Amino acid sequence: MTAAFRFIDLFAGIGGIRMGLEKAGGECVFSVEIDRFARTTYAANFHECEAHDVRAVRGADIPRYDLLAAGFPCQPFSIAGVSKKLSLGRLHGFQDEKSGNLFFEITRLIEEAPEPPSVLFLENVKNLVSHDGGKTFRVIMAALDTLGYNATHRVIDARRWVPQHRERTFIIALHRDVFGEERFEFPDPPSLPQRRVGDVLEANPDGKYTLSQHLWDYLRAYAAKHQAAGNGFGYGLVGPDSVARTLSARYYKDGSEILVETGGATPRRLTPRECARLMGYPEEYLIPVSDTQAYRQFGNSVVPPVVAFLAEHLVDRYISRVLAPAA
Repeated sequence: MTAAFRFIDLFAGIGGIRMGLEKAGGECVFSVEIDRFARTTYAANFHECEAHDVRAVRGADIPRYDLLAAGFPCQPFSIAGVSKKLSLGRLHGFQDEKSGNLFFEITRLIEEAPEPPSVLFLENVKNLVSHDGGKTFRVIMAALDTLGYNATHRVIDARRWVPQHRERTFIIALHRDVFGEERFEFPDPPSLPQRRVGDVLEANPDGKYTLSQHLWDYLRAYAAKHQAAGNGFGYGLVGPDSVARTLSARYYKDGSEILVETGGATPRRLTPRECARLMGYPEEYLIPVSDTQAYRQFGNSVVPPVVAFLAEHLVDRYISRVLAPAA
């Protein structure tokens, strides 16, 4: 079976974007991920990444491709990431020398490509649009325009697909040499029955995921303290009929944002497999790393069914009209 398009997977993480694009008929021809634990998970489910550090990749290293996919690093643009960096007196956004400028590695690879990719599929945190009064986002969109792309974006909440509030910014850009002045029009989310936390829970989770009385007392006292001060900080307690808060990469610390009622004295955190389900990963997806790393990985991931939904629309309405199927 020939692929509908060929793509590269930059900042690949554990393959969430790849999984969605493959479901839409795409073929991944090159992947890059710097975190060694994420690469372990990626290799267990796909294959070894061809490269580790995007800064060391050159356009000539990459096979021909039609679509560039990148969930470029979120922390410099996230609310939590900005707050942490400011508290430490560090720079953020495009001034963050370590990771903020990695967006420009994407533009560099586009410039170095023998032929620029016809489509860009980019993902980031919701706060990307409003960071630095909107300046960061304007720089990104201007850069894409200069490279010859018409880009559109939308913030999408994954709760239509999974039992979790998870808002993320998606940018899809079409190259003018291929699509003219056409712009991607985001489809309306499907009308699906709302899934609930109970849909992802294991029947008999290991007792190690149940909180100690000491930790539970601490979390309740912490929440009460901030509630009295008028702040919104605190744990999130869910039952079978709930829709969870956003799963974050810090979930390994205490699990406080999503604690599951047990009917006992203390709640429990989600298991890694439950986190995978909460993110929309299939049952056959392998989790070869420690619980700590798994929590980080799923908390940093995209929701593959959201990517698949957008990619299928992209193929049906745009790619299928202008690109010959990849051999």
